Formats: sequence, structure tokens, C-alpha cells
Amino acid sequence: MKKFFTLMLAILMMVSIITGCSNEASVSKEPVNIIVTDNGWDSQKLHNEIAKVIVEHGYDGYTFETSSASSTMNWQAIITGDVDLDIESWTDNVASYPEDVANGDIIDVGILVPDSAQGLYVPRYVIEGDVERGIEPMAPDLKTVEDLKKYPDVFPDYEDKTKGRIYGSIPGWMADEVLYKKYEYYGLDEMFNYARLGSEATLFASLVSSYNIGEAWVGYCYEPTWVSGKLDLVLLEDAPYDVDVFMDGKCEFPKQELKIVSSNKFAEKAPDLLEFFKKYETGSQLIADALAYLDETQASHEETAKWLLKENDYLLDEWLPEENAEKVQAYLNE
Repeated sequence: MKKFFTLMLAILMMVSIITGCSNEASVSKEPVNIIVTDNGWDSQKLHNEIAKVIVEHGYDGYTFETSSASSTMNWQAIITGDVDLDIESWTDNVASYPEDVANGDIIDVGILVPDSAQGLYVPRYVIEGDVERGIEPMAPDLKTVEDLKKYPDVFPDYEDKTKGRIYGSIPGWMADEVLYKKYEYYGLDEMFNYARLGSEATLFASLVSSYNIGEAWVGYCYEPTWVSGKLDLVLLEDAPYDVDVFMDGKCEFPKQELKIVSSNKFAEKAPDLLEFFKKYETGSQLIADALAYLDETQASHEETAKWLLKENDYLLDEWLPEENAEKVQAYLNE
């Protein structure tokens, strides 16, 4: 009898252990939430949607969300660790970037786009005319930002006929601070009004509207965008880039690599995703073409991200291990 009770006790203990292990295994871990910046411009929104597809469907255990704020506020949120990543980071526009990297508050992860530009643009027909459209050159000697002083009448401000109009960057963007100082440095404030339209969509709508009817327009733009993918634009020249005077608006915006940067906590939080983002590289033309598709079809950023990945499926093999690439491909083929 004693042996019987001993055997039963042993069996019960084994059942208890097995049941406990089973219950522990059945308790799923909470997904790790990845937060990235959304500073308001289309190309970054597209990159975010591409990353979301890959993070949520190529890997297990992650969710993905964006932090919508100004670029300045989001930058500080990365430093504090409240935001994980800045995809399409214009680091040369951030005065504190070198110091933040040196302090270990910002981590360089990878190069997203190796070729980008920004500054003041005009439609090519403003300088060269367009025979097919019957447009004569309006400012044939316009080459540099400073040359704009010769042509305030070519770019009239219809709300203030005493001056021309320059369309500035978006309020809250770091580029706007530099561009406004440039506007003052070259004395353009004496003959032009500096117009801030409040959003990228409104800014580009004003450009497209003028372009479609062949009117002169001068203002901020950058590459890659859907407008740079569709319209023939010219970037006005400026003094050569000099880091010591750039923030004062006294030289051109640098031709810069657009980067992916992270908080100093991200590597530990998601080491497998870190490997993906190190390899995540695109290009100005690829993204400009995708943004042109977004505009022409009126697709959402999410739909455009899926379209881009389907049309360029080789990218998954470049960015991801085979198993993860297959998972994303299976999702796209659903």
C-alpha cells in the first residue's frame, strides 16, 4: 500500500509539472511595439509603410506604429528613447546630430537613400521656356538663389503686388529654419514675401497648379518626392556647402545621404530588426517613381508600399533572410 501511494504521488507530481509547463508555454508573450517617426512628408510615410509590412509580416512578435510630430520634437523623442527609429532622416539638417551621435544618444543604423537634394526649385520652363507648350523663357539668366533678386516680377505675390513670392519649407521642419535665414541673408526679404503653406500637400499642390498652366513658381522642394518624379524642375545653385555657415543660410543644402537612425535602446529591444534596417536601402529614383504612382492612382501609402514591393521583389532578398523574405512574399500574394 505504501508503495502504491508513493507511486500515485509521483504520478501526480509529474502531471503537475507537465501541466505547469504546458500552461507556461500557452501564455504568449506581449508583442514588442516598434515606434518610428512620422514627420509629415510623403516619402517618409512610404518608407514607414514598407517597414511596417516587413516588420509585422516578416517577423513574429512585433507591432508597428508611428509618432506624428515635428521633426524637432521627434528627434528629441528618439534621444529619450520614447521613439525607436527615424526612417529617412535628413541628419545634415540637424545641428545637434554630430554631438548626439558622439554622446551615444543617436545611433547610425544604415543609409536609406544615398542620393538626395533639397533647396529652392523652379520649373525648367521658367529658365529655358517650353516650345511644345508655347512658353517663352521668363528668367533666362536665373541660375542661383541670389539671382532671384533680378526677377521678383516673374514670381508675383498676388496678395501683395509690390513683391514677389517664395514658397518656403514646412513650419516645424528644420529645413525651414535654414531656408528663412537664406531668404534674409541674400536680401530677398526686400523684394519677396516668404510664404509658408503649412503642409507638404499644400506646398506641392501650389507647384503643380502653377506648372499645369505654365506659370512661374519658386519654392522649397526636395528629392525624392512624387513631384520630382513627375515634373521637370531645376534646383537653383548656391554657394558651395560649408558646415560652418550652413545653419546661417549662407550656402547650399548638402547633397546628403538619407539615413536610418535609432535610439540607443533599439539594438537591445529588437536585434533581429536591427539587422534588417542595416540593409534597408532604396534610392531617389525608386522612391520618386513610387510616389508618382501614389499620386497618379490616388493609392494610399500602404497600397503604394505593397505595389513597390511586388514590382521590385528582389529587394526582399537583399534586405531579409530567406525565411523572412518568404513570409513577406506570402503576405503580398494573398
